[in-house]
Amino acid sequence: MAAPKKGRSAKAQSKPGRALALILIAIAALTGGMFASGQTTPRLGIDLAGGTSITLKAKSGQESAINKTNMDTAVEIMNRRVNGLGVTEAEVQTQGDRNIIVNIPRGTNSAEARQQVGTTAKLYFRPVLQTQVSGPATSPSTSPSASPSGKASGKPAPSGSAQPSGSASSSGSPKLSGSSSPSGGATSQGRPVTDALKATPSANPSGSASPSSSASAGAGAKSSPAASASPSASTGSSDSAAKLQSEYATLDCTSKAVRAKAGVGAKPDQPTVACGQNGGKQWQKYLLGPAEVAGTDVSKASAVYDTQGAGGWKVTMDFTSGGTKKFAAITGKLAQNQSPQNEFAIVLDGSVVSSPYVQQALTTGNAEITGNFDQTEAKNLANVLSYGALPLSFEEQSVTTVTAALGGEQLHAGLIAGAIGLALVVIYLVAYYRGLSMIAIASLLVSAVLTYVIMSLLGPTIGFALNLPAVCGAIVAIGITADSFIVFFERIRDEIREGRSLRPSVERAWPRARRTILVSDFVSFLAAAVLFIVTIGKVQGFAFTLGLTTILDVVVVFLFTKPLMTILARRPFFANGHPWSGLDPKSLGAKSPLRRTRRPSAPVDTKEA
Repeated sequence: MAAPKKGRSAKAQSKPGRALALILIAIAALTGGMFASGQTTPRLGIDLAGGTSITLKAKSGQESAINKTNMDTAVEIMNRRVNGLGVTEAEVQTQGDRNIIVNIPRGTNSAEARQQVGTTAKLYFRPVLQTQVSGPATSPSTSPSASPSGKASGKPAPSGSAQPSGSASSSGSPKLSGSSSPSGGATSQGRPVTDALKATPSANPSGSASPSSSASAGAGAKSSPAASASPSASTGSSDSAAKLQSEYATLDCTSKAVRAKAGVGAKPDQPTVACGQNGGKQWQKYLLGPAEVAGTDVSKASAVYDTQGAGGWKVTMDFTSGGTKKFAAITGKLAQNQSPQNEFAIVLDGSVVSSPYVQQALTTGNAEITGNFDQTEAKNLANVLSYGALPLSFEEQSVTTVTAALGGEQLHAGLIAGAIGLALVVIYLVAYYRGLSMIAIASLLVSAVLTYVIMSLLGPTIGFALNLPAVCGAIVAIGITADSFIVFFERIRDEIREGRSLRPSVERAWPRARRTILVSDFVSFLAAAVLFIVTIGKVQGFAFTLGLTTILDVVVVFLFTKPLMTILARRPFFANGHPWSGLDPKSLGAKSPLRRTRRPSAPVDTKEA
């Protein structure tokens, strides 16, 4: 059994080039990905690049409102707000269970950003007056939806055609219908139906006992529901209505700057314009009526899987007692309208997140949003609705502003510290290990390249930003990486001291050194992981960098240092123990192997015998 094992070992030792080729290919692939992404340098944190860091603390009258779901939703909303200002590479993240950290790079109006991120999000349900796919701005006079009086016309938006009351919405908005309608059966003549809002069956299916339906029936003979929801009817001013129609006609939701300003300053009891995405693809612009239901009127919202209907994910909503009355009244009116004026826009911070259409009055105090949801989309919408039900407000705890000059000085100081640490390690390796130091230096360079490329790639992928503690973690990692080389080299020297030649010494030393290296790196990685979990803020940058470089240390030692040592052990400079190789047997105090000799036997006395 020993011979085959030896043969396999010899075969493995004869092809160390495979491991070297593997790591070189990995470096080339990662470098190519870095250049392809356009991010050729690591992202810098606020303390190095300069900018403003804002710490916000959540507060609420309901302690249960401060939970992970609502905090994550708040982070998403603040991200949307900051991005709406045109800020690039801003960071919004939770810190602990009730704090949010907003890092805004330099070059941004920090005062405006502070006002945006600190404002409580507002959620409203508004009736849709007009809607269409948004594009470049057009002249108000050429808008097909504008009427001379400035009122919202009963004609459908260009994205869909008119349908009888209660039919499927032609605008592709979500569906708000009675249980008699097939779930998900809505169709679109202008854009695809992305989701549908299906109501729980009304207490009176006919709707005759509904207060909303009876009220609408009495008014139906005199005026259309569309007219009652027109901007002019809401504002009482034809000039305001004309101005709003003009704003809607020229609204281009494909522009981020325009989307950020759409509907700014509009009060809940006033009509407004807004933007939203149709299924996350096309931008849609909306002309909306006054808010009929507020987000605080929603008592509960959750994403569940529909096992009884057509299948798929849906979002369920429960309303408060006051919200139930409001919702019943407005849905009773909307159910009589033609598309798109039978739609109900769910507006968060002036942005339409969903716009279901109505087919009947909803009087039971609950409803369902159904359609082509996946699990993530359903949960995101449920989180938005829940956030409106349990509003959070934030108070500013601290604001730290770092100038670009100060950030540059800190980065410069960190780079100098790293260069000094690396130089000291190199001097020690050259003085003590001589020729072997070339292997260690090459391994350090490979580790540095991998660290730099991976940090650059992690910026656009997971938002990693290199801050000052992360630089400290990289400097500490130099010593951890050098320690692995020293363990391996000392094991080789121990074997040479025992009288063995270099090639067998390398292979015998590797298993013992490998165990020591793995145990040492495991302890370092465990410490980094614990530090990352229990700490918050910038200290996590130190832990993350330390853990990353520890993993790379194992990769470099296994795939580069050991194969390179195996190859160089065949070269005469190292194999013959040149004095400058660092493996000279004489300087290491190697002794020839001891040989046992037989002691001469005592002479036999023949006389005694």
